[in-house]
Amino acid sequence: MEKPSLGRGQPTASGHAASLQFPGCPGSRDFPDAPYRIPPKVAPATACGRAHRRFCELLPQEHRSVEESLQIRVSLEQILSLPELKANPFKERICRVFSTSPTRDSLSFEDFLDLLSVFSDTATPDIKSHYAFRIFDFDDDGTLNRDDLSQLVNCLTGEGEDTRLSASEMKQLIDNILEESDIDRDGTINLSEFQHVISRSPDFASSFKIVL
Repeated sequence: MEKPSLGRGQPTASGHAASLQFPGCPGSRDFPDAPYRIPPKVAPATACGRAHRRFCELLPQEHRSVEESLQIRVSLEQILSLPELKANPFKERICRVFSTSPTRDSLSFEDFLDLLSVFSDTATPDIKSHYAFRIFDFDDDGTLNRDDLSQLVNCLTGEGEDTRLSASEMKQLIDNILEESDIDRDGTINLSEFQHVISRSPDFASSFKIVL
């Protein structure tokens, strides 16, 4: 299957691009059979320029030229220092899902742009739910099993003594989630089951976003 184009506008010397197409199925490199062929949507030039400027802020001064910034990678620690990600309980998973590094410990500008396009207002609910599933699939096995759901709940509730669920509370909650979502009763939630649940949550698309 031909990889859909992200339609990235190349920044000019001023850090802006002629245009930027969101979302154009970012991440098809990881899901070659993903059935997403979304008509591209052109965002204002300022969107790409703003993303490029924020990315460059993480680079040493001597590497902030347009040419170098499009080649260099930024460490996970630096990306996680961005205020927009700092408070997100899934920040590390988000960065690892979008990293094209073999060790998944750094992001290029294209990775960064992919991330922002999925979390933008113009990304479709299907694209957003597709990547939410990936982020919640902590062991990357293509399903949400009990361990994934437990980690998901811990991320949302926190793991402090005053917020962490007891073992019995966690089991009951996961049982309820699976009862509601596991349509084929195999003990896990697959992508289509996850998207079916998400489709009944009207606030999901608007809440699944990062704004620079």
